Amino acid sequence: MKIYEVIFEIDNKNEEIKKLEQETLNSDFWNDRDRAQRIMREINVRKNSVEQWQALNSKATYIEEILELTEAEGDKQFLIEVKSEVESLSQQIENTEFENMLNDRDDHLNAILTIHPGAGGTESQDWAQMLMRMYIRWIERHGFQSDILDFQPGEEAGIKSVTIEVKGEYAYGYLRAEIGVHRLIRISPFDANSRRHTSFASIFVYPEVENNIEIVINPSELRIDTFRASGAGGQHVNKTSSAVRITHLPTGIVVQCQSERSQHMNRENAMKILLSRLYQKKKEEEEKKLQELEKTKKEIAWGSQIRSYVFHPYNMVKDHRTKVETSNIQDVMDGNLDSFIQAFLKMES
Repeated sequence: MKIYEVIFEIDNKNEEIKKLEQETLNSDFWNDRDRAQRIMREINVRKNSVEQWQALNSKATYIEEILELTEAEGDKQFLIEVKSEVESLSQQIENTEFENMLNDRDDHLNAILTIHPGAGGTESQDWAQMLMRMYIRWIERHGFQSDILDFQPGEEAGIKSVTIEVKGEYAYGYLRAEIGVHRLIRISPFDANSRRHTSFASIFVYPEVENNIEIVINPSELRIDTFRASGAGGQHVNKTSSAVRITHLPTGIVVQCQSERSQHMNRENAMKILLSRLYQKKKEEEEKKLQELEKTKKEIAWGSQIRSYVFHPYNMVKDHRTKVETSNIQDVMDGNLDSFIQAFLKMES
């Protein structure tokens, strides 16, 4: 992207901000508090985007000036150093352009990611834990923050389920590309005869609702149970009823949290998950009216995997939606998922 294109992008976004800010000047703006808060959040998101483009513009202008000076003086060594700066800028511009594709109303939100193993006991539970490690590495690579809200260990190895809160700008926009079934093919470390096994695990991602704007929860419609947490955590975790399970009676949605020692904190985190689940349910109901929900259901159904990870008889990770594949499976398991995520979101846009 040329510098003038970056400036054009900044001008466009500033115009969008001006239009939104003009609405805030209306005398009845705060009469509809929900709408007002949505607009204010939209303004903040767009302002952050403008700041990104302005920083890129400043860096591009600086590099152009240095290049002109370097070429005039014929300093070839410095040209090599400037080249690396240009490559870095190009990557930053590409990433920022990509974020512009994340224009769904929830894309900028934090995410709540859940992982569940499929049938197969220890094999699938171990695969679910491998995926958990992969996503935590991806989160770290992007400078996001992860908090484990609920963790259910497997009986022998792996996990029965995990719920992770992912905090960062556009966390949901990126991670929604991972929703679906992930298949693993490998020689099982749990099989004494070293046979090849196929395991499945499902990934689902919810946008984290920042506040109770569109979803109202009636306390009388909740059943709250407390129980002793399982797994690691020491004597306190195992001897006190600090874990919390909340059932939303109208929908039958059940959430639980046992990661904190405090029952109060577990209850707060469980409510956070419930709010996001209810918000997602509302979105799905809206999509159903547009006949889009059925497609989503098929994508997350068992047996219709979105991606395969093959450890034997060869190494390959292949996304069945975009056909993107790589033989560097270790790199993928270490959290390098961007090629898959970007290809999916570009296909979707």
